[in-house]
Amino acid sequence: MKPTEINLHKISRVLELSFEDGSRFELPVEYLRVYSPSAEVQGHGPGQEVLQIGKQDVNIDKIEPIGHYAVKLVFDDNHDTGIYSWEYLHELGVTYGDRWQHYLERLEAAGHKRKPAS
Repeated sequence: MKPTEINLHKISRVLELSFEDGSRFELPVEYLRVYSPSAEVQGHGPGQEVLQIGKQDVNIDKIEPIGHYAVKLVFDDNHDTGIYSWEYLHELGVTYGDRWQHYLERLEAAGHKRKPAS
């Protein structure tokens, strides 16, 4: 399923995605960064995920198309190795609530807290 529209809102740090099936998601850049599909974040197998800390203020510098199936998001913390397929972006949208809660729980369990929104 391909997106019909991709808009980056740099000030609010949100990537807005609309898909062919009519679904629409507003995904925080922090969420996209901490769930990057890169090996640096995901590890090289199940259970090897690396908890990303301190990414609350990260933003996207560039969105580069990869063929007709994905984009590479270039983040301003120099992370640029994740290839986000259309399917993965859609999955991130559909599962946002559960994944975000899981991330917050992992942060807390590791003794980290997100700073209050300013």
